[in-house]
Amino acid sequence: MNKEPIKLVDNFDRTFPYLRLSVTDVCNFRCEYCLPDGYQCAEKPKFLTLMEIKRLVTAFAELGVWKIRLTGGEPSLRRDFTEIIDLIAKTDGIKNTALTTNGYRLKTDAQKWFDAGMRNINVSIDSLNKEVFHKITGHNKLETVLEGVEKSLQIGYDSVKINVVLLKDINDNALTDYINYIKDRPITVRFIELMQTGDNLYYFKRRHLSADIIRTKLLAQGWIENIRSHGAGPAINYTHPDIMGSIGLIAPYSKDFCQNCNRLRLTAVGDLRLCLFGDFGVPLRDLLQNDDQKEALKRRIMKQLDYKKSSHFLIEGETGLIPNLSATGG
Repeated sequence: MNKEPIKLVDNFDRTFPYLRLSVTDVCNFRCEYCLPDGYQCAEKPKFLTLMEIKRLVTAFAELGVWKIRLTGGEPSLRRDFTEIIDLIAKTDGIKNTALTTNGYRLKTDAQKWFDAGMRNINVSIDSLNKEVFHKITGHNKLETVLEGVEKSLQIGYDSVKINVVLLKDINDNALTDYINYIKDRPITVRFIELMQTGDNLYYFKRRHLSADIIRTKLLAQGWIENIRSHGAGPAINYTHPDIMGSIGLIAPYSKDFCQNCNRLRLTAVGDLRLCLFGDFGVPLRDLLQNDDQKEALKRRIMKQLDYKKSSHFLIEGETGLIPNLSATGG
């Protein structure tokens, strides 16, 4: 009989069944709000190996984590990405294996990832206009990415979502385009407020816009706010009786945004981050070298929950260690 997993609980009685695991910082897009000059690195980074990831995921599963989202950078750039999916999906206790991707390889690899155990995909598509998409990402790949989304729907992924970073004077009037796109597709489009990071202050001040602009439009058009499901992320979701898909809003600057926080983060080199905008990271890699280190690893993870704060401090302009969203998977 399997033992019940230990639950990760912080001092504010929040539990953490959800781990966002970055497997690389590298990204092949040049999104103007994240890596406008492309990925830069002084020396070749040494990201977690397949065996280190296996030991890490096993320990977190035994601590009650049942949902793991693979992030980057662009996670699919790793040559062993399918193997990573496979080992996570086969780990006892993991019920939900998810991915956030720019969609660059989705059309060609969606079936392979599904066969390996991936069931939930979030695709970053900041515009459905070809020219605007090119301007934001630096790539003329909108058609290819959308074909990948269609492929994912055909394959039968449990969940297909589109992430849209809300950008003032760029895509803030695109709500109708997305609603038309999901009218007959079971897709959730999530508008995400632009967040300030260590190197985007000028851009943030120029392009940040509250998600309230979308919320106001949705309510005026008869959309209804849904009850948040167990284990869900921070999005507030809206549905409409005439639309197959749904709309989600992620507003990190809103009041009580962190009240229901349920996720922890691992960087691609094995540092535990209690918050996307935390001011410190805890190295775990030294405890990922042998199987017999597992109990010590679990103790270190559990101890860190004592230091998780009640909230981020983005409103005060504190962005912590994060230089850009590629650095910790967003």
